[in-house]
Amino acid sequence: QVQLVESGGGLVQPGGSLRLSCAASGTFFSIGAMAWHRQAPGKQRELVATINRGGTTVYADAVKGRFTISRDNAKNTVYLQMNSLKPEDTAVYYCNVKGYRSSLFWDDYWGQGTQVTVSS
Repeated sequence: QVQLVESGGGLVQPGGSLRLSCAASGTFFSIGAMAWHRQAPGKQRELVATINRGGTTVYADAVKGRFTISRDNAKNTVYLQMNSLKPEDTAVYYCNVKGYRSSLFWDDYWGQGTQVTVSS
């Protein structure tokens, strides 16, 4: 079982920056891919960025060049550095990780969500 604790959301002006963190704890064999998703009011949840254990990253087109995902495997923590924020980045951001019960079997876990609001 994996527990996820997110932090770092808040209110920021357009052009500003925020850094989100998500720490995984509990009983697991290992943590695999880690990702951030977001959901704006009235819209479907969408993938923002993902990073595998080796550090390979994938970004949504809307955030390329502005957001950076990273992870600390020793701390089982994933980060999302968000720069040049725009009002359209306003959403609840969710951390998502694959927690392995063994070398072959994993489960998806989700954080509780953290609100990011970009407004002047």
